[in-house]
Amino acid sequence: LGVVMERLIIRWFYARPHEDQLLVTFGLSIVFVELVRWYLSSDTKTVQTPALLQGITNMGFMFYPTYRLAVGGICAVALLVLFLVLYRTRLGMIVRAGIEDSVMVDSLGINVDRVFMIVFGIGAMAAGFAGFINAPIVSLAPEVGEQILVQTFVVVVIGGVGSFPGAVLGGLIAGE
Repeated sequence: LGVVMERLIIRWFYARPHEDQLLVTFGLSIVFVELVRWYLSSDTKTVQTPALLQGITNMGFMFYPTYRLAVGGICAVALLVLFLVLYRTRLGMIVRAGIEDSVMVDSLGINVDRVFMIVFGIGAMAAGFAGFINAPIVSLAPEVGEQILVQTFVVVVIGGVGSFPGAVLGGLIAGE
């Protein structure tokens, strides 16, 4: 879905100001919420925690839900994989170079539009994965993404746009 959305709508906004890109993605999120409400319903649903991860864990100094500890581990692994992709692969090098100077990367014979499409698809996949992992913690509703939107902006402001370590640090600060 992310790749289709990028190909049909988002790609036309790459040459426009960042504010336009932000507004079109925000508008798309509103459209998706309303489509879900229309086709499925506005009812809130719950997802059960996997049986293996139910209960609480004694950490010695406090008790903590086992599933939330697992989510922390899953997030750490996902961040490590994303870091390795961005900083240790050819795709990551092309992405970072394309952000800095897409004309130069294009002149080297690399299809920057295709790389941006892949990155947008990976981002959409990561958002879906985050929603899947977070589903047992929160109640599911069509507007569940809007609940964390402000926190996401805070993380970007704290960490700096385009900074992977800054995003991680901003997420930790905003989470606390």
